[in-house]
Amino acid sequence: MADKEQVTGMPGLAGKYLTFALGEEKYGLDILKVVEIFGIMKITRVPRCPSFVKGVINLRGRVIPVIDLRLKLSMEERAHDEKTCIIVTNVSLGGDSLVIGMIVDTVLEVRDFTDASLEPAPDYGAAFEGDLILAMGKEADGRVTILLDIDAVFGSADADVLRPMGGEGQAAPI
Repeated sequence: MADKEQVTGMPGLAGKYLTFALGEEKYGLDILKVVEIFGIMKITRVPRCPSFVKGVINLRGRVIPVIDLRLKLSMEERAHDEKTCIIVTNVSLGGDSLVIGMIVDTVLEVRDFTDASLEPAPDYGAAFEGDLILAMGKEADGRVTILLDIDAVFGSADADVLRPMGGEGQAAPI
């Protein structure tokens, strides 16, 4: 059965993903979760927030929380430059749909991953939080793109912090 699974890939996860870089690694996010992408802008800090929460921005009259995805994924913080972007995404947290901005090093491209190009994340044991990875996307050059389940990146404790920062907590057209 395992051999057949490797041949057929991961049905149901194939599709278009926005790819971006954090350090030397490539990540992907389901394109249907992406609302908008823009360069880094002025972020208003909010006191007493976790370190990965950088603050809020005013996006066309709507206040949305901004997180540093590097810090959320336990990576080192990096200074922003001309390639740094904010990806605005819809995230399902605790039954609510929240609009959140995520700081990434750079946005790369929209990639189409087929069933055959996807594999499950390796099992590194109980200490590894592999549930935030949808799949591993195999590239023609031998590299791997880590496809994130952005809803799983955030937990219920995050919802308690992010929901009040984003107003009413429901996604709305931007």
